[in-house]
Amino acid sequence: MNELYLILEIVAAFLLLLVAKKAFGKVGIYAWIAMATVFANIFEAKNMTLFGLNLAAGHVMFSSIFLATDILTECYGKEFAKKGVWLGLFADICLIVLSQICRIYDPSGLDTADPAIQRLFTMSLRITAASAVMYFISNWCDVLLFSKIKELTGGKYLWLRNNVSTILCNCLENFLFYILAFLGTFTIGQIMSMGLATCLLECIIGLCDTPFLYLAKSHFRHGDEVARNNE
Repeated sequence: MNELYLILEIVAAFLLLLVAKKAFGKVGIYAWIAMATVFANIFEAKNMTLFGLNLAAGHVMFSSIFLATDILTECYGKEFAKKGVWLGLFADICLIVLSQICRIYDPSGLDTADPAIQRLFTMSLRITAASAVMYFISNWCDVLLFSKIKELTGGKYLWLRNNVSTILCNCLENFLFYILAFLGTFTIGQIMSMGLATCLLECIIGLCDTPFLYLAKSHFRHGDEVARNNE
């Protein structure tokens, strides 16, 4: 059943990203990147079983950030995509700092949420830092690789640059995150096993985002170009 929920989340998240673009242009994509960064970090607290594997629930939202930066790169240029990556990092830092301040408030006698908030926002410094660092590196590399493939292919083969950059950078992020976060805690074999399991899911999600990128580009050609010229 979780596999069906995964499909539902992919379609809902990617369609909502396109709605944000259609309604607000690149500002909507920037807003999505900030929201997705926060949501993904919160959703990561929940574990689920997919395809017989134990995985965290934040992968679709993390992957939607790759789609968002690819849309920015394709429709507006890589400099706008780089700003989007920086914005996501800023949102991540805000979540870390402000959630920890929220945790240290003494709850009133009427409070019923504090135990859940403490459980949800208790963070390991090492894991949190590894996640933020790898978010930035992987998305930055995605923007550069997407742009380079576009240049080398003369703007052809959108599906190629989308899938190569997204899947390669996403999988690289997974392995390096597990190494930074868990080296010394788990064996190399266990880390590689976790990385491979996560990469399987990331590849599936990455392949699913290609039609949505084509839809975003089609809208850009027919309506968004005027808005860009007026900005």
